[in-house]
Amino acid sequence: MPSPLGTEAGFEEFARSAQTRLYRTAYLLCGDAETARDLTQTTLAKLFQHWRRATAADHPHAYAKTVLTRTFLAERRRRLRDLLAFTKTGGLGPARTTEQPDLRVTLLAALAELPPRARAMVVLRYWEDLSVETVASLLRCSEATVKSQCSRSLARLREHLGEAELYTSADPRLDHHRHPIGS
Repeated sequence: MPSPLGTEAGFEEFARSAQTRLYRTAYLLCGDAETARDLTQTTLAKLFQHWRRATAADHPHAYAKTVLTRTFLAERRRRLRDLLAFTKTGGLGPARTTEQPDLRVTLLAALAELPPRARAMVVLRYWEDLSVETVASLLRCSEATVKSQCSRSLARLREHLGEAELYTSADPRLDHHRHPIGS
């Protein structure tokens, strides 16, 4: 017999069922397993604190994804604010690497190059396959913002990842599908 959703046992049941899905989204947002685990745990802790509100929502999983995304963006803003304060006070600032990206750059590395909000939009829109309306609602912005940011972000990803050959099979029978970008 399932636990009533609004109880502590109901939360535990929900957390067990949602944890993997939340972690997967967190990993795509963060690009780092440890940070994704922390983000998932923080999200679940926030959900537990406000469990009655979450159970009152029409879709608790969507509510959890909203909490996850907003927590990710807030953490990124906090880190940026701390970094700016550190550099203004004479700190060393972020370490810079001089290495050029390798041709074997992965999608996660390319996603990490996007600003946090743009990354969140791309992950929610294309990986989680959410509608423009849903992403706009989750991130509290207009649908036009989601469309334009996703368009710009995809262009940056394409530029970062290189030519179209990276996306096609090495099967010579498929060569008629290959064409340089922009032709």
